[in-house]
Amino acid sequence: MASASTAPADATPAGELRAGATPAGAAPTGAAPTGAAPTRSSLRREDWIAAATEVLHEQSIDAVRIETLAAQLKVTRGSFYWHFRNRNELLESLLLAWRNSATEQVIDRFERRVVDPHTQIRELLTLPFRGQAARRAAATELAIRDWARRDEMARKMVDEVDAIRLSYIAQSFSSLGMDIAEARHRAFALYAYEVAESLMPAQGTDTQKRERRAFMESLLLARAG
Repeated sequence: MASASTAPADATPAGELRAGATPAGAAPTGAAPTGAAPTRSSLRREDWIAAATEVLHEQSIDAVRIETLAAQLKVTRGSFYWHFRNRNELLESLLLAWRNSATEQVIDRFERRVVDPHTQIRELLTLPFRGQAARRAAATELAIRDWARRDEMARKMVDEVDAIRLSYIAQSFSSLGMDIAEARHRAFALYAYEVAESLMPAQGTDTQKRERRAFMESLLLARAG
């Protein structure tokens, strides 16, 4: 079976529009009429990535196909090539967007706040419980991790994201005066807890989840400066 990140059937057909190309005889583009279907000028690259992420979340990476997305966005298949060379570039962009929203932006929000390391660790423990947004993020991550089992490009991105997150959490423990080895061990335990809670939301009542979080907090902050 071909890798999920490469799909010969979705290679750019002869005569299809390419990113940055100007179609022969095309009229100047402008704003789409009110009520009209989206056009290549009204759709952004981000719209295709969002649509692809939605299909990944609801179905699987194998369902992320150019013709499927075009039908969903109500544009022609050729419109895709104004933004991407091929399906593989779309999938790479999807992974980069996931890394940015699920890791880099989260770290940036923590960095902009001035809190002590104890408070930061307590707040990291709450990330899996932040409502619908957290549940949706977890579902998307589960789909990407499933994809990564079969695809090298996705696996490398997941490994990179895991390394960034673990490094950031370890810094929080280092700020409490722990040596590097201890900080890394506790960071791994905290991250494993977060992943487990995110990917197994049906395990336990709300009370049991609060008790688990309190237990992890006491365990991770034991003997912390």
